[in-house]
Amino acid sequence: MKAPILYGTAMAALAILATSCGRAGQATDFVSENAVYAAEQYRGHLQIIDSVGHFINPRTVNPDGSTWYVPVDDWCSGFFPGCLWYIGELNNDESWKERAASYTETLDTAQYLTWHHDVGFIIGSSYLNGYRLGGHDEYASAVVNAARSLSTRFRPGAGVIQSWNVDSGWQSERGWACPVIIDNMMNLEVMFEASRLTNDSTYYNIAVAHANTTKDNHFRSNNSCYHVVDYDPQTGEVRKRQTAQGYADESSWARGQAWALYGYTMCYRYTGDKAYLDHAVKVCDMIFSDPSMPEDLVPYWDYNAPNIPSEPRDASAAACTASALYEMSTYLPEGGYKEKADKILESLASPAYRAEIGTNGHFLLMHSVGSIPHGHEIDVPINYADYYFLEALLRKRKLDEGAVKLF
Repeated sequence: MKAPILYGTAMAALAILATSCGRAGQATDFVSENAVYAAEQYRGHLQIIDSVGHFINPRTVNPDGSTWYVPVDDWCSGFFPGCLWYIGELNNDESWKERAASYTETLDTAQYLTWHHDVGFIIGSSYLNGYRLGGHDEYASAVVNAARSLSTRFRPGAGVIQSWNVDSGWQSERGWACPVIIDNMMNLEVMFEASRLTNDSTYYNIAVAHANTTKDNHFRSNNSCYHVVDYDPQTGEVRKRQTAQGYADESSWARGQAWALYGYTMCYRYTGDKAYLDHAVKVCDMIFSDPSMPEDLVPYWDYNAPNIPSEPRDASAAACTASALYEMSTYLPEGGYKEKADKILESLASPAYRAEIGTNGHFLLMHSVGSIPHGHEIDVPINYADYYFLEALLRKRKLDEGAVKLF
């Protein structure tokens, strides 16, 4: 493991932040202040990892205050390297990108995972960002291999990529045959990218089939989405519509709505099919018209949770939504989407959600939710909340500087 690195271009600003305890408003530029803050906060993670002497991957904070570190095959393993890529890009600091590359490459075996669908999350947030932001052309092969692995889970009869295996564990107890979760929309980016990189339409066609089938079957009349739809893998018949992480089968799990918004916006980027953009708009309208949406636009963990306003918020859902809205604004510049995203980021960067430097297990954002039904990660920091917050900041900067598209 390398010795700790000093992050040159950000150091002067970091000194200011160190004396101000990271309070917002010390810098005149919103994105730059948050970028510098993120670098200082994440230095705490790196110092711990350096002291251990080998790579450990922080995901969240345990109930006792210790950090939960996860293995390569955990679905969240790519988000920490992804955060490092974004911190390096936001601060224009190559030393962060060097760290991001070294941590990305510890996930090498993940590109070959076939036993769950989250290979897209893992490789997309790490290797794909290294390819885009770090100039690592050699990372393209990992993206293609991840798409190849994900393709093994495609069920042609149903037209979907199966999310979870059902031969053991709690999934088997639900009686599912081919469960598909709305989260799976996020994995399609590696499929589209692999098709672009190889000129092999197989990956593109699988992604489109999955997006279309999900659009047809996952959404209610009010454009909210189910978390889980179970299919007959041979015929495609819908067997069940349920939830695993939401309040109830018919409730609207907040992060699920964010996955849907982000996923269909991304599908429009790669296909140009207006049906996807139109669908993203419908999901967006549902999110922001829901009567339970708080004024600060950081939703409760489920829009139908029974004890609102005493329910936990989910900063991860807000961060993912903001990032998606910035991309939507490039396709529909008069829709007010950038303004909504700006408001979300202002809320997340406020003391109500952004941790003081040295606290919160060195994660950026407080108040996210993993799965309340499983009693798991309730009102804690989570690495993917930080990831989408940083991604949203980068997208905001590009738009504020006059970019008309983000990719």
